[in-house]
Amino acid sequence: MLNNVVPLWETMLASIKLGSVIIPATTLLARDDLLDRFDRGGVRHVVVAAADVGKFADIPGDYTRISVGSAPGWIEFEDAYRADAGFSPDAPTLATDPMLLYFTSGTTSKPKLVEHSHQSYPVGHLSTMYWLGLREGDVHLNISSAGWAKHAWSCFFAPWNAGATVFIFNYARFNPKAVLDVVAHCGVTTLCAPPTVWRMFIQEDLASFPVKLREVIGAGEPLNPEIIDQVRKAWGLTLRDGYGQTETTAQIGNSPGQRLKPGSMGRPLPGYRVALLDPDNNEAEEGEIALSLEPPPTGLMLGYKDDPAKTSEVTAGGWYRTGDVASRDADGYITYIGRTDDVFKSADYKVSPFELESVLIEHPAIAEAAVVPSPDPLRLAVPKAVVTLVAGQRPSRELAEDILRFARGPSCSLQAYPPARVCRITEDDFWQDPAR
Repeated sequence: MLNNVVPLWETMLASIKLGSVIIPATTLLARDDLLDRFDRGGVRHVVVAAADVGKFADIPGDYTRISVGSAPGWIEFEDAYRADAGFSPDAPTLATDPMLLYFTSGTTSKPKLVEHSHQSYPVGHLSTMYWLGLREGDVHLNISSAGWAKHAWSCFFAPWNAGATVFIFNYARFNPKAVLDVVAHCGVTTLCAPPTVWRMFIQEDLASFPVKLREVIGAGEPLNPEIIDQVRKAWGLTLRDGYGQTETTAQIGNSPGQRLKPGSMGRPLPGYRVALLDPDNNEAEEGEIALSLEPPPTGLMLGYKDDPAKTSEVTAGGWYRTGDVASRDADGYITYIGRTDDVFKSADYKVSPFELESVLIEHPAIAEAAVVPSPDPLRLAVPKAVVTLVAGQRPSRELAEDILRFARGPSCSLQAYPPARVCRITEDDFWQDPAR
């Protein structure tokens, strides 16, 4: 449970060499989260920053306590630097041996335990390296918190497979201008960040930063076309996105040199055969994203630890089902629609919150938008949006009306969707209280 400090990488490498299983953990975990990891994960050793040892004061058990920095009653990690540098493994590790155990973020249920092997992430992330466009000698900055799978994707396996430098910039509070200054000053060549960060970047004067970037990538959530346009105008670079899960490496992506279709997350990456399945398990042009298991992809997890029923459920019928819904066009480009439990019906139309959110943030006053279904006696549900304004904008009735006019106007890309998706955004449903 470490942030971006050198001992994090040293501990992961040491664990891989030893054949022990790593449970990456964010420093934001609360007591119940830790107890769950000890219980279901079988934790026997803890490596944690000295500032966080207090979180384990009432976590019972006979486990090794190692602190980065001095802490009473804990073994100091720094003692290892005075140990013999030689290491002789007691046995080889097998490709099928477990290596990583990720606790997925749980909202309505306990986190799932995703188990990866000495093959699935170290070798499977060749697809991620291909998607990111990493080359030997690159300086790669990935903005991701330690403890989550994306950190292993782009701060560990993919850049080291390429022979690239893992670049880290630590800060107490995220400041987009400060990060862009560092990217330019330190010669970062490839930059990956979630769309939330890119939405903050484009509020700065991007063109004023003399960056040396060759590749820019978005990951973690769908990428809105408006962000891609702003980055291209400022830097002449195409902001590419992709798709994957904690259970896999990068499955789908806009790879370097590939023609980008705004709104699409690209095409299947090497190592994956992707199908879109309807509820009857038939391939369709719109359906649940699924991976062929004949043969199983190298980058796919071993399964959900201690949950054979869940593993069988998601791998039934020769496919691994992701739980995400997408559509595919005639050129094979795949566009994300939402989670199987995210897309909702309105007057017999399937509505994707992401599609509506992408349109709303085209309005110059909107920085973020979130669309949710609101119960409706006639249409079953109607979309309701909550927006965050850009710096300098204040909420008002006039601004709310302007946003509504924009969403209904002839230049708005909502016009490309069926009219039923447009007329659901009414003044009453969209913004009942402008002051909020």
